[in-house]
Amino acid sequence: MLRIDRRLLTHFDWPLLAGAVLVIGCGLMTVLSASYVPGQTFSKLFIRQTMWAGIGLVGLLGALSFDYHRLERYAYWLYAAALALLIATLVLGSKGGGARRWLVIGPISLQSSELAKLALVVALARYLHRQVGDQPLALRAVAVAAVLLAPAAALILKQPDLGTVVVLGLTVGAVLLVAGLRLRLVLIMATILAPAVPFVWTHLKPYQQQRVISFINPDADPLGAGYHIIQSKVAIGSGMLEGKGYLRGTQNRLNFLPEQHTDFIFSVFAEEWGFLGGCLLMCLYSALLVRCFMIAARAKDTFGVLLAFGLAAMIFCQVIVNIGMATGSLPVVGITLPFFSYGGSSLLACMLAIGLLMNISMRRFTF
Repeated sequence: MLRIDRRLLTHFDWPLLAGAVLVIGCGLMTVLSASYVPGQTFSKLFIRQTMWAGIGLVGLLGALSFDYHRLERYAYWLYAAALALLIATLVLGSKGGGARRWLVIGPISLQSSELAKLALVVALARYLHRQVGDQPLALRAVAVAAVLLAPAAALILKQPDLGTVVVLGLTVGAVLLVAGLRLRLVLIMATILAPAVPFVWTHLKPYQQQRVISFINPDADPLGAGYHIIQSKVAIGSGMLEGKGYLRGTQNRLNFLPEQHTDFIFSVFAEEWGFLGGCLLMCLYSALLVRCFMIAARAKDTFGVLLAFGLAAMIFCQVIVNIGMATGSLPVVGITLPFFSYGGSSLLACMLAIGLLMNISMRRFTF
């Protein structure tokens, strides 16, 4: 049974929970539209996503029911368990769309990379909070952070899942900057690593290379790699100011838009609700993220600051990458929109993150 100290309930972070619930509600509504079948009230995808939202709510309550400082003791063990799940996924996971990303456990398909993101943030906060001081972050600390990132990134790339690796890298970089990494050092490292870009390019899979080329010039292959970006931009643009109305998006209804319930669900929403609806959704995300970063700023201990900031940065980076991808501002890397896209593992991981953030927020009054 979950137990929460009644004294902490007076500091329950209702604004954060309300923000997450509002975005999830909009997401469920859009998943229903993206998977709508005439004559069927609720699609199977909508029912599954609703069930995952319920599971995520239980996970959220579980994540705030204990003192988050306990995570410091078990951080590396949690990360090791996450790596074990990634290895198990590569060996035993189910394959779909040319990728092996899901570990089937009974009736549940678990995307282990989503849990690995949380575990990495916890492990990184555990290590860095003991390195933070009056002096800038030492180069040794950066090297250890890179060592922590490397195994998870390598295993996730093997699936392959480039989008998640991009988010992991951006999150780790953001946490390092908050922990005291000099920006000058970042620029020096970027200069040193620049010659390695051709090497990285040659090791990308052909479809990943084509996605980058299509980002630069989508019309180069309009029926192939550029199709996703072109159709997504058409859907967003056709929504104009007020949108076509709920369940009336033609790009969505006629299945011109690929991955419409996952990676490109923002395009479905923008087509139906228009520019005004898209702005409203951005306002909801902004309010949610501002609250997350406020929790990080107000935390009373370094571990809490780094953990909260890492979780907030993880959500922020994923939102930016997904919407940038849908609008053609960034290459297509394949990643869900947090709290919004269809995907049980993604929704569960995001709600666990919100639970930990609420945990940190509530317990700042106990110091």
